[in-house]
Amino acid sequence: MSQPDKLNSEKFIVIVTGLSGAGKTVTLRTLEDIGFFCVDNLPPPVILEFLKLLQKHTTFRNIAIGIDIRVQQFFEEAIKLIKKIKKSYKTEVLFLEADDEAILLRYKETRRPHPLSGYVSDLIEAIKKERAMLYPLRSFSERIIDTSRFNPHQLKSLIRSIYAAEEILPSVIVISFGYKKGVPMNADLVFDARFLPNPYFVPSLTELSGKDKPVRDFVLKQKETIEFLKYIKNFLNFAVSGYKKEGRAYITIAIGCTGGRHRSVVLAEEIAEYIKSLSLNPVVIHRDL
Repeated sequence: MSQPDKLNSEKFIVIVTGLSGAGKTVTLRTLEDIGFFCVDNLPPPVILEFLKLLQKHTTFRNIAIGIDIRVQQFFEEAIKLIKKIKKSYKTEVLFLEADDEAILLRYKETRRPHPLSGYVSDLIEAIKKERAMLYPLRSFSERIIDTSRFNPHQLKSLIRSIYAAEEILPSVIVISFGYKKGVPMNADLVFDARFLPNPYFVPSLTELSGKDKPVRDFVLKQKETIEFLKYIKNFLNFAVSGYKKEGRAYITIAIGCTGGRHRSVVLAEEIAEYIKSLSLNPVVIHRDL
């Protein structure tokens, strides 16, 4: 393995890869917006030559390279190529993924063919085949982002928060969810709010959500909520400080209630506001709202 002093520290390479439909195009466009020199879908044998061409140009310090299944005839060479790049440049592999349901919906909205559609019988089979083919590259990635619950604006905001800041600070996502539909798979921290008094059983609040003031007022005035938020904030103040020292770049905080419409929504908004007080810029997602 190359010694750090042999690395070209003047260049930072982000390899953007992942599942088709998981947000690679949005990510590359966002990186380009914040000053990265971006190229997409170059065959692996050409990428090293491309980097050599940029070697003498100090203007291009941050470079993003998109690699995906469209160059599958060269795909087996991708990991070997990345290893070579890492020996010469400061490099990070960013892998974008999403669950099958999210990818299916995105393909139905765009009506574009999947890159593997000509090799399998249907779209679901294509997604499964691609996921299996990309698994070795996923396991080789420094950063994995699940974009299942992100819209393009939220993904763009997250990518900006990761790569545009002068100081590398943790990017925080706060997700509200309902236990009826399961815990978010990508959560780092999970808080359970099901013990709090439930607005659902108040007739005037049942059809409202945690975004509505009457529900918010009901939840936040409960003594249990006040104590719960106090413990959460104290814990996050401690944990986020530790994450910063560790250099952690990505934290997902999930707060759940039974249905994901009332208590968890209110608390997610409160937690996000507290995260802002720690000089961070959280993205809030209400998964089941």
